Amino acid sequence: MAKGILGKKIGMTQIFTPEGESIPVTVVEVEPNVVVQKKSNEVDGYTAYQIGFGKVKEKNVTKPVKGHFTKAGVALKRYLREIQFDSEYNVGDEISIDIFEPGEKVDVVGTSKGKGYAGTIKRWNFHRGPMAHGSKFHRAPGSLGSVDPARVFKGKKMSGRMGGERVTIQNLEVIRVDVERNVILIKGSIPGPNKGIVFIRNAVKVS
Repeated sequence: MAKGILGKKIGMTQIFTPEGESIPVTVVEVEPNVVVQKKSNEVDGYTAYQIGFGKVKEKNVTKPVKGHFTKAGVALKRYLREIQFDSEYNVGDEISIDIFEPGEKVDVVGTSKGKGYAGTIKRWNFHRGPMAHGSKFHRAPGSLGSVDPARVFKGKKMSGRMGGERVTIQNLEVIRVDVERNVILIKGSIPGPNKGIVFIRNAVKVS
């Protein structure tokens, strides 16, 4: 069953089972998402729902986006995402976290923490050279390849900007769903910093 929802990562904690076992969980705050638009085969060439999440000030929204929300008759939202649902929704309908149940497997998509400019040891787990005084090779990347091509091939593992990429963690278990507090607890860690936006969907490859 295709389904998903946008939420905000709060942080990590632990809960205990009746047997006293500790389970590490990530807390995600999920306010009800609103259906802003329905995509159809006749108009768009595919079927999907555009959902909105998060509050935003009117002064921070461009006129075209504001008109998009006005046409839908929906309050302004900060984030928009498209997803395919098996269930039927209309524009203006709210999607709550009760679409997920404890024990269900989900995939979580987020943007990883940005680490800034990093060397090859931190970025790609390269080995370093001897740290003795006589060694001229400590944390340098080493050879970039043979002389003949006279260039560096694309994809070569070198130093550069690390993190800040789209990351998907698959097959995480939903431990608890608190509809009253708009909170969902997911076993294990998920991508991104605290207060980062994450997309929770049903697991594509259920193990």
